[in-house]
Amino acid sequence: MNKQIYHHNDDKQMSISEHLNELRQRVLFTLTLFGISTLSSFFLLKPLTIFLQKPAQGVKFLQLAPGEYFFVSVKIAFYCGVLLCLPIAIYQIIMFILPGLTGTEATIIVPSLLGSVCLFFLGILFGYTILAPAALNFFIHYGADIIEPIWSFEQYFDFILLLLLSTGLAFQIPIIQIFLGFLQIISSQQMISVWKYIIVIATILGAILTPSTDPFTQLLMATAILILYFSGISVLIIFKK
Repeated sequence: MNKQIYHHNDDKQMSISEHLNELRQRVLFTLTLFGISTLSSFFLLKPLTIFLQKPAQGVKFLQLAPGEYFFVSVKIAFYCGVLLCLPIAIYQIIMFILPGLTGTEATIIVPSLLGSVCLFFLGILFGYTILAPAALNFFIHYGADIIEPIWSFEQYFDFILLLLLSTGLAFQIPIIQIFLGFLQIISSQQMISVWKYIIVIATILGAILTPSTDPFTQLLMATAILILYFSGISVLIIFKK
């Protein structure tokens, strides 16, 4: 039986085999791009490593085990490949699901996916330029007159990676709010009414999402979460949700 899949936007029908073939082509294209991005990143390891070390000015990095830097290099190339490929992957997802969406669904889902990518990279930028220097400055100078800061590069990379990913994920808060608002699950007025609880939750999330233990960095993260939360409310108020 040749089943058909109806596409709302262009009044066109596609068979399941055609639909799966389109999906396979988009997945293969994305994976190919990921492979090229990862391989390219591997050949640019020196500038990438220097870039990652910048927030930790004044620290000497050591390779504490055989092959430590090699395995970190693989991780750097892999995550750079993911980041470089992410916008194209989201684009492929949008183009695949767009024909099957109604006009209302498209006006919600497509901008949300695009906004999610932008906010994710904005979160990484915030983590790299604001949070990471603040956290590392505390650790570098604490006891510096007694102990010279010499760190394992692998442990430092894991710290930076966790910090940037946590910040990128935290910046998805407005997208979640907009989804909830447009789906009429929670209104902007209800979100405003629980602001006292949100302050407590933001403080807790700031402590959980920040890999460092210093209160200043946690406060910065909590403040960013609150700004994002009220930004999401502002968007919903503009759209009267």
